[in-house]
Amino acid sequence: MSRLTVGPDLVATLLVFAASMLLRNASVYDPYWSVAPPLIVVGWIAAAAEDGVVLRQVLVTALVTVWAFRLTANWARGWSGLRHEDWRYRQLRAQTRGRLPWWLVNFTGIQLMPTLVVFAGLLPGWPAVAGDRAVGPLDVLAVLVTAGAIGLEAVADDQLRRFTADPANRGRICDRGLWRYSRHPNYLGEIAFWCGLWLFGLAADPSWWWTLVGPLTVLTLFVGATIPLMERRSLDRRPGYAAHRREVPMLLPRPPIRRRIPD
Repeated sequence: MSRLTVGPDLVATLLVFAASMLLRNASVYDPYWSVAPPLIVVGWIAAAAEDGVVLRQVLVTALVTVWAFRLTANWARGWSGLRHEDWRYRQLRAQTRGRLPWWLVNFTGIQLMPTLVVFAGLLPGWPAVAGDRAVGPLDVLAVLVTAGAIGLEAVADDQLRRFTADPANRGRICDRGLWRYSRHPNYLGEIAFWCGLWLFGLAADPSWWWTLVGPLTVLTLFVGATIPLMERRSLDRRPGYAAHRREVPMLLPRPPIRRRIPD
């Protein structure tokens, strides 16, 4: 447990924060939280020395790396240079101007909090790479959940990208493909990814069951902050979104509700 430290992650976050202040752009942080996890996992494998099961270590490292590469590439597609700053950060800057110093808001709300949330989600990765139980059926389930989650995110992001790229869809609600059954299928995939990682940890060392706090922390962030923020924006910008919310579930998919046409 002494080798499980958040210190290097926090130091790196401080460096990224300093760069964001120098460049006056909080979005400098955006690629960091998806790049850091595979590096942390590799560091944990090195710290575990001869502990752990090699096959499980390879599986966990490969899946976390694929997740990180896909997510970072998805961010890069929407990045237009150092002048580009996420609309959420601009909104937060405007809402806190005159009440709180921007450096404090930037560090705590935009950079430190995501670092801690992602580290919490990654906690099951330690027993996953250091635990010595043989690979078994629970690992198979973990692979299916984690790989399926990455695929779900990839498909959902691609469908949304294609929808928004069509000028005819400006101001419209994406209700095609996976988005027909869930308002946020990409976020569902993200939450499922961390649940899959927890299954790896549980398979390797059941005494670390309490690292369930990791995926629960990620779930709390999405349900308590990220999704409400996105939904308020959609309610303001897209007519009919209130009705869309009544017909399509937030996360867990179900067939869309068919509105009854009056006789």
